[in-house]
Amino acid sequence: MAVITESRKPSLVLLHGWGMNHAVWQQWLPLLEQHWAVKTPDLPGFGESGQYPEPYQLDAVCQQLETELPESSVLCGWSLGGLVALALAARHPKRVKALVLLAASPCFMSQAGWPGMAATMFQQFQQQLSQNINQTIQRFLAIQAMGSPSAREDIKCLRQAILQQPVPQQVALEGGLALLAGTDLRHELSQLKLPVFAGFGRLDTLVPVALTDALLTCQPKVLVHRFEHASHAPFISHPHETAAWLHSIQQSLFTEKAFNFGQNGQ
Repeated sequence: MAVITESRKPSLVLLHGWGMNHAVWQQWLPLLEQHWAVKTPDLPGFGESGQYPEPYQLDAVCQQLETELPESSVLCGWSLGGLVALALAARHPKRVKALVLLAASPCFMSQAGWPGMAATMFQQFQQQLSQNINQTIQRFLAIQAMGSPSAREDIKCLRQAILQQPVPQQVALEGGLALLAGTDLRHELSQLKLPVFAGFGRLDTLVPVALTDALLTCQPKVLVHRFEHASHAPFISHPHETAAWLHSIQQSLFTEKAFNFGQNGQ
């Protein structure tokens, strides 16, 4: 785990995506530290987190990460990290001030009336993962940056984050893909009584912005923001815009005018 700063600022916990580690936030952190006390734990089996559950199941992953949640923290998860963040918020609503889903979905797979990834794509990744880990991760990086006007630079940043830390554990890579392919937390999202914010890149091919309408049907109180020129990693391609969005969330939560998500529905 990497603890970036400790202060009286509101706590922000960032959870990274599949194949990544806490270093993926490195270039973004200076913008966040102006307003937040940031924690960037590694998901089990990724980065510096040598411990991981076997089998790699969501309940066990959440249990391992529970101690990383300060009281009244804003929990922000990107991609797979968003799925884990949602599960943590559902399990510990009193410890989470708000949930932020960044290019993340409660259900990553395409379903009837629910935009998402095709099952065939996940199956291909699962097959390739057993044959060549590095090649599979590189392909996933390329898909994440697809559509971004700064795709080459985005991929470079993502690749550097991977190389700065130990290679992800095979069990974690396989288990993480299985979570993306088989987890559906739409019911948990619909039952949340805490503030939920969701940010989508308009050019994202992994978590399509078309998901917005379906997401609001699932939980009408989610406050959605769209990054017009971003793909799957807006904090890399558009760091200032994404940081400003989080700052606006902070202002809505920690001021006298902060809304009460569970009661007045504003």
